Amino acid sequence: MGPLDTFRLDGRVAFVSGGGGAIGSAIAAALGSAGARVVIGEISEERAEAAAEKVRALGVDSFAIATDATDEAAAERVVATTVERFGRLDIIVNAVGGGAGKVVFDAQDYPRDAWDWIMELNLRSTLVATQPAVRQMIKAGQGGKVVNISSVRAQLGITTGYSAYVAAKGAVSSLTRQWATEWAKHGINVNAIAPTFVDTPQVAMLLGDPAFKASLVSRIPLGRVGVTDDLLGAVLFFASAASGFVTGQILTIDGGLTATQ
Repeated sequence: MGPLDTFRLDGRVAFVSGGGGAIGSAIAAALGSAGARVVIGEISEERAEAAAEKVRALGVDSFAIATDATDEAAAERVVATTVERFGRLDIIVNAVGGGAGKVVFDAQDYPRDAWDWIMELNLRSTLVATQPAVRQMIKAGQGGKVVNISSVRAQLGITTGYSAYVAAKGAVSSLTRQWATEWAKHGINVNAIAPTFVDTPQVAMLLGDPAFKASLVSRIPLGRVGVTDDLLGAVLFFASAASGFVTGQILTIDGGLTATQ
């Protein structure tokens, strides 16, 4: 096997939680292009099916399942259905998250309902989707890969009112390191990517503000915001045998932003 072959995922089964979103669907297609069979979990059945169809168009099997990543029983059903259909589960990518631009409040006034929603969306979703997936990996005894999505905001504050978001993503990064430590004995690698703003519909409101975007871009040495394709190589690395001796790492994908802070 050559070094490029270690990035292949032939014979593997991946579950993308939040796989119907802009980032999640791009990740699902990338995993499929590397040979993995892909399960798309998404709260919207329509978006999930659309993402699965894109994977099937690559010539690999994929199916969609409407699910709520914050519901334990639903997460258990996803894993059971995956094993029933494909016989195994090797990879989980947690692509549920975001929401920061929709609930912007000064730290001293941040309301509890908004705080809880952001924590549910970004932190609880990661925990709830991963636990049954990893229990299955441990039961199968063949190792596995967990890939989380954190953010540069896990390590950098921002003048915008993002208290809950930075707290949630900071917790995702810490949880990534803790899981990596605990699950190493089972041959399970746990890593995360930490992007800066990625140009998706979810952040269109913020990036549509010329002053905000100009301020952001001025602090990024590569001179632009991220796009979904910027994330795919890192996810494939963490999901594949190429990262066999890498665990507990948070890979920042930010055009050099954190290097200047």
